[in-house]
Amino acid sequence: MEKYHRLFTSESVTEGHPDKVCDQISDAILDAILEKDPQAHVACEATVTTGLVTIMGEIKTNCYVDVANIARSTIQEIGYQNRRTGFDGLTCGVINTIKEQSCDIDRGVENSWECRQKITCDLLDTLGAGDQGMMFGFACRETEELMPLPISLAHQLAKKLTEVRKNNTLPYLLPDGKTQVTVEYDGNTPVRVDTIVISAQHDEGVEMNQLSEDIKKWVIQPVIPSTMLDQQTKYYINPSGHFVIGGPEADSGLTGRKIIVDTYGGYSRHGGGSFSGKDPTKVDRTATYAARYVAKNVVAAGLAERCEIQVAYAIGVARPVSVFIDTFGTGILPDEEIAKKVLAVFDFRPAAIIQQFDLLRPIFKQTAAYGHFGRKDLDLPWEKTDLADKLKSA
Repeated sequence: MEKYHRLFTSESVTEGHPDKVCDQISDAILDAILEKDPQAHVACEATVTTGLVTIMGEIKTNCYVDVANIARSTIQEIGYQNRRTGFDGLTCGVINTIKEQSCDIDRGVENSWECRQKITCDLLDTLGAGDQGMMFGFACRETEELMPLPISLAHQLAKKLTEVRKNNTLPYLLPDGKTQVTVEYDGNTPVRVDTIVISAQHDEGVEMNQLSEDIKKWVIQPVIPSTMLDQQTKYYINPSGHFVIGGPEADSGLTGRKIIVDTYGGYSRHGGGSFSGKDPTKVDRTATYAARYVAKNVVAAGLAERCEIQVAYAIGVARPVSVFIDTFGTGILPDEEIAKKVLAVFDFRPAAIIQQFDLLRPIFKQTAAYGHFGRKDLDLPWEKTDLADKLKSA
């Protein structure tokens, strides 16, 4: 196939972005509940705006957690601690509108369609999917962690932006920020970084020239390999000018509004469901983790250079209604043969995923910023490639 040059762009945001504030609040509440009640069913969302947090959703649990205090402490950990940042976790208002989970949903999840129809007595069939929908997983050989390069670099920049703020390397930075990276490809091979965009919230009075120089020195240079930069690389640092008013003071936030940032930066398809605030029975979350695990093991096994998998469910039904593999012509076997191997090795039932990844524990808040996949800084079970050998020999 003739190679061609193309550009692809992905973005990330810092933990102080309003939407990410909400994701972290939702997952902090989920973790607090799972720590006390691993069998809880949680669907918790949050919104933030100037001086106000609203927490909503439906939860079934036998424990009590102080959701207002969890929200406040999460906001303060992010860095919104005083008037200087425009939003203060200590003094903002918190409204709690959480209600009990619908008994109709609960019955369908706890007693699956397979059990109600007396089709099976397998214990892993007893738990039905928490919702209908389709989920996607993806992996490719562009990076060591088998992620697309644009989203990997965008996440690293966003994380570095927070790091230099918190360790006082750049003490004038404030919590809100966004990053964006455009990579040039020769065919499917990334060859250079074409454009870098960084918008960083900062104190009043900071000179834009100084901010630009500091961001290049302390954020971009430590992250972007010099071999990927050249004289034609374009830099847009705070291209709108001053960025003093940010965070919830400048814009509202909502849980689940950064799903492309959470996954593959638009490089792969997305089923549409968000992750944060959802317990492991919600296949929006766990099946997407399982799909990433499968795709990563397919690539690690050498069966393909790129792999995307779709898995779909019906609410209350344990077994998926479909599983689809696409290797974009890079597979060493036909996609249907790889799919047969996958189905022989991996179990997509929600109870099986929960059991394999040990998900009934408080591990989710750490994923609520800087992506759920390709995280070399976290020990996430869905990022392992421990079944690659078994997949090859299936």
